[in-house]
Amino acid sequence: MLKPGNNATRLDTLIEINTLINSHYTDVKILLTRILESATRLTEGEASSLLLLNPENQKLYFEIALGAKGPDVKKFSLKKGEGIAGWVAEHNTSLIVNDVDEDPRFFSDISKTIGFATTSILAVPMRMKDICVGVIEIINKKHSKHFSSDDLKWLEIFATQSAIAIQNARSYQKVKDELYLLQDQIKTDEGFHTFIAKSDLILEKLAITERVAAANSSVLILGESGVGKELFAEQIHLKSPRSGKPLIRVNCAALPEHLLESELFGHVKGAFTDAVANRRGRFEIADEGTIFLDEIGDMPLNLQAKLLRVIQEKVFEKVGSSEPQRVDVRIIAATNKDLEKAVQEGKFRRDLYYRLNVLPLYIPPLRERTEDIMELADFFLKKFKRETKKGVQGFSDESINALLSYHWPGNVRELENVVERSVVICSDTYIRPEHLILRYSENTKLDVYREKTLKDAVNLFKKMYITKMLREHGWKQNKTAEILDIQRTYLSRLVKELNISK
Repeated sequence: MLKPGNNATRLDTLIEINTLINSHYTDVKILLTRILESATRLTEGEASSLLLLNPENQKLYFEIALGAKGPDVKKFSLKKGEGIAGWVAEHNTSLIVNDVDEDPRFFSDISKTIGFATTSILAVPMRMKDICVGVIEIINKKHSKHFSSDDLKWLEIFATQSAIAIQNARSYQKVKDELYLLQDQIKTDEGFHTFIAKSDLILEKLAITERVAAANSSVLILGESGVGKELFAEQIHLKSPRSGKPLIRVNCAALPEHLLESELFGHVKGAFTDAVANRRGRFEIADEGTIFLDEIGDMPLNLQAKLLRVIQEKVFEKVGSSEPQRVDVRIIAATNKDLEKAVQEGKFRRDLYYRLNVLPLYIPPLRERTEDIMELADFFLKKFKRETKKGVQGFSDESINALLSYHWPGNVRELENVVERSVVICSDTYIRPEHLILRYSENTKLDVYREKTLKDAVNLFKKMYITKMLREHGWKQNKTAEILDIQRTYLSRLVKELNISK
């Protein structure tokens, strides 16, 4: 049987990893983890780390950390030149240190903080075009042995493989981002947003828009501020027979009554002091297309009567004119207000409410569809990375947990603002909790469970906690089950039942 350090075993491992690198294996973090695991096993190390250098702040960040204290190690970073790994990065030179206590370059703070005794280190640079982009280090050779020059030679080969994997991933991502940017620009030029969704809740709503779009009836979209009501209005229009005609948007809360009336229906020259020429209104412009009336709950009662006439008779008059004008427009309205309560209070016409509410569509808040949070956060991160030209690679595990546990009172709009702000102020490779600046209150951590049954709240906690643990342990179910002190088969069942996906 071959021993761990046997050259035949090492060669087989190298061939296996090279096959993966040259395949369509695009998940670089899993691939790098595989490389580091192999390097650790074949050099007989107790623990290991792969650190990447951020060229903007010249700091090394623990991209992958294996061993008993791996999750704890990932919370730290090193300055270039600090510690053994920092020295290797600064000098772009490999290093064997078989007695760290005798080496002044050893940085003991991390080992002391996490409670892990370090005796020996083998560290090599990862190079792209002879430039150091990161460091692989193996900690403590097993059985109190010393690392050898043979170990160093093989680890340098593994480091070369890691650099190739990173280069391939960056090239792939660059092409992907350029394609994405092109697609996004096309959509922006047409005036429509990219629709991002992963949760069953939103995908079900999206499926409903297919059926709603085919009809010609008015649609009332309900939901809290910032949930994406306008995006659903866009989807209804795009899937409707009117998609070749314009979608005209009006925010009913943005203008005072006299300006809103002119905005909606237009005016004739001399209708009021500033009316120096005839003007077409939004309804006239939207003829044969769709008009989206956002914040319909803020429309004044006087205009509500005129809107009702447009719906019933497809007729309106411009401000200052008594000549009726016919129009064929589908109306999609949206509000974050309780219109039924507004009707009871006399603030909204009952007949108009019934005419608008033919096809109601409720959009759930972000806190009720946690599966969408990271999908949206990653989308916004790519968007603001391009705009700011910053090298932020993603979110740290701690910031992901913060995003998933936050209540999101401002929904998707607030999430976009949080990600934009974090990209602007972040000088690290990964966005960390301190970059997010979330508006926490005493009850924020419990808000995610608000209005849920005990069973649903328990299941949500299980899902969030198991996802966190799987992420921290490289999505390895055997290791995660061991940490959670449950059977591997039970964990597998929970992953399936709770719809946990990587």
